[in-house]
Amino acid sequence: MSMTNHKMFYVSWEAFHRASRELAAKLLAGRYDRILAVSRGGLVPATILARELNIRLLDTICIASYQHDQQGALSVLKGCDWADNNKLLIVDDLVDTGETAKVLKQQFPQATLATVYAKPKGKPLVDVYVTDIEQDTWIQLPWDTELSYSAPLVEQQG
Repeated sequence: MSMTNHKMFYVSWEAFHRASRELAAKLLAGRYDRILAVSRGGLVPATILARELNIRLLDTICIASYQHDQQGALSVLKGCDWADNNKLLIVDDLVDTGETAKVLKQQFPQATLATVYAKPKGKPLVDVYVTDIEQDTWIQLPWDTELSYSAPLVEQQG
């Protein structure tokens, strides 16, 4: 999906933190003893969940499927060999097409997969999520954007 042909959804640090805490609240009933963060997008929510759920054992699985504004072929750059995964919480920022989720579900069939955002194609693969996002929407997460000065409208006139 290219950013040029789709709707944009901008997320601030505060909004992302709030949504991640909401995800943690949904997970309170679970008994997880470790978190597997999907790098890179899952690192921030995994850290927030680790704090809110008091989980100290964290690892990463590194899966690449995006090149800035294009979704491409999936590549596992670093795996994880946790064989016992019934108390494992896998965390990612979003599920889009579900390709990453399929790989995670195959490798960790008893784990719980949690994301902050879920698009329709991938939503059936996620166990817990917070916010529905339309499939044709590109999410601009706070670590991919920066604040900058915006000139007053009067200064923008010709």
